[in-house]
Amino acid sequence: MNKRKIFNDPVYGFISIPYDIVYDVIEHPYFQRLRRIQQLGLSTLVYPGATHSRFHHSLGAMHLMHKTLETLRSKGHTITEEEAQAAVLAILMHDLGHGPFSHALEGVIVPGVHHEHISMLLMQRLEKEFGELIALAIAIFTNRHPKKFLHQLVSGQLDMDRMDYLNRDSFYTGVSEGVIGYDRIINMIDVHDDSIVVEEKGLYSVEKFIVARRLMYWQVYLHKTSLVADLTLKNAILRGREVLSENKNGLSGDLLFFLENNISQQDFEPHLDRFAMLDDVDIQQALKAWMNSEDVILRHLSTSIINRQLFKIEFLDENAAAIKLAQLQQYFSPDELRYLLMSGTARNNAYNPDKDNIYIKMKDGSIKEITAITEQWNIRSLSNPVVKHYLAYPKTIRHENKH
Repeated sequence: MNKRKIFNDPVYGFISIPYDIVYDVIEHPYFQRLRRIQQLGLSTLVYPGATHSRFHHSLGAMHLMHKTLETLRSKGHTITEEEAQAAVLAILMHDLGHGPFSHALEGVIVPGVHHEHISMLLMQRLEKEFGELIALAIAIFTNRHPKKFLHQLVSGQLDMDRMDYLNRDSFYTGVSEGVIGYDRIINMIDVHDDSIVVEEKGLYSVEKFIVARRLMYWQVYLHKTSLVADLTLKNAILRGREVLSENKNGLSGDLLFFLENNISQQDFEPHLDRFAMLDDVDIQQALKAWMNSEDVILRHLSTSIINRQLFKIEFLDENAAAIKLAQLQQYFSPDELRYLLMSGTARNNAYNPDKDNIYIKMKDGSIKEITAITEQWNIRSLSNPVVKHYLAYPKTIRHENKH
């Protein structure tokens, strides 16, 4: 059987499956589940075109990894065939553990269990099926492989994950500020002392990458409407769990299991296959059922998402947020306060100089950290975190709600 299939991708054109084992992993139910998990969760309520899935993203990241490894080989770096296959597999599988609606419900359906841990468990299951190459991929994924630069390509500040999601999310949302020169960056990537560096000729493309990441965070990932939708979804699931005894009808068996049982990280692995059946459809099904709940709070939260009747959200300075929060609290009962009045902070820094720095290989062979040489003052400023305080509440606050 010919396993070297071709996908027609709207971002990169034709994507080829480079190795037979990649085809086998893609065909596995664990990976096929990613078709049913949207990459940007509820951002589709802001950007209607943003309906792409984790499946799309994983294929794109795999494609970029393969191109990058070929570039490094052409520059004389030794990467064995097994290492190349394992690195491609590592980035292909990096999002396997994402649950429904991705980051919006991180640690909510299974409290305290994050997608990286679940990805690791799923990879270990695949290792039992497919053998040593998956084990090597796990070593790269967990940074236990002796060639550390391979891990940096999977998880670093200039990795294939970020490079694909900026391009892909920009394409599907129509937010052109996220477009990056991925081809030039990949062609300029090199290795020095077992670390990824970028040749000086690629400096401007890397600067654009960092700026694009900042713009995409505030225009897409932390867009205030997406943020309030994610907060509402999280509260709907938490409220559904709290009043579950009267609101089980219409829920899938797998979601019902995790809402009924408080599964810890230590107890999670025996239920891995049950989790691997969950996707966005389970949550949508629950929300539609809960629209008819006798619990007013659960009904309000669920209807808000399904019918896009979202709460009002404001970004305020810290003092103004505290004052308005105190004013609004009088209109809610204690139960309502926990679910209908939402406050917190949104934080982002596009480049973290304290973690996996981006290094530039100068023409004279010296290696310098990007903020030390960039002519762009804003690149240095983008390494500082931006924190915004938010406050979200129903658009109509009835005075008769006061208790």
